[in-house]
Amino acid sequence: MESLSFDLLFALVDKKLAEEGIPLPSVSQIALTGRDAYKILFSTILSLRTKDAVTIEASMRLFEKADDIKAFSSLDEETVSSLIYPVAFYKRKASSLKKIADILIKDYDGEVPSTMEALLALPSVGLKTASLTLNLAYGINAICVDCHVHQVLNRLGLVDTKSAEETEKVLRKILDEKYWIPLNERLVMFGQRICTPISPFCSACPLEGYCAKKGVRKSR
Repeated sequence: MESLSFDLLFALVDKKLAEEGIPLPSVSQIALTGRDAYKILFSTILSLRTKDAVTIEASMRLFEKADDIKAFSSLDEETVSSLIYPVAFYKRKASSLKKIADILIKDYDGEVPSTMEALLALPSVGLKTASLTLNLAYGINAICVDCHVHQVLNRLGLVDTKSAEETEKVLRKILDEKYWIPLNERLVMFGQRICTPISPFCSACPLEGYCAKKGVRKSR
């Protein structure tokens, strides 16, 4: 097995995603329409445990009805639920979004805060959501690690960790900051389409010769 650097990892993954025409994750696509922190934060929450296509459609329905946080605050919870259905846990997310909107209007004059501490204090906002918001809305370097990023890096043997949170801490020490923002975009789509959780497509993977294949019992 050949040695794999992060520089080579990103070069090979970028090339593969381009060849396959694999699009950016849903929240990154929404961010391309403008660095609107409200839309990025709320669509990230909608994206949790939800497929990209569903996230994009639900986000667009919501933002067509409420283009900013003040317009959103005028919607009742039932209306929000109907707009974001069928994202996972849509009723719970509608409740969380309403609570977040109230806090943003009361404490931040309707603006989404740009610090990790303030974002993590919001209801239902975890490290992944906060990091992605800082990345895409404010261009602030923060490592966003979800299940795909955690799995791919452990499978390759680049880290040896038990949780996404532990992976994030390790990456802060070993990963060049130039990769902190693109890390999630690249490895999420790579993990969804190529390095899948079950039976990954190793025969089509550009990293096959570099991969430790940790935890891989069956591949295609």
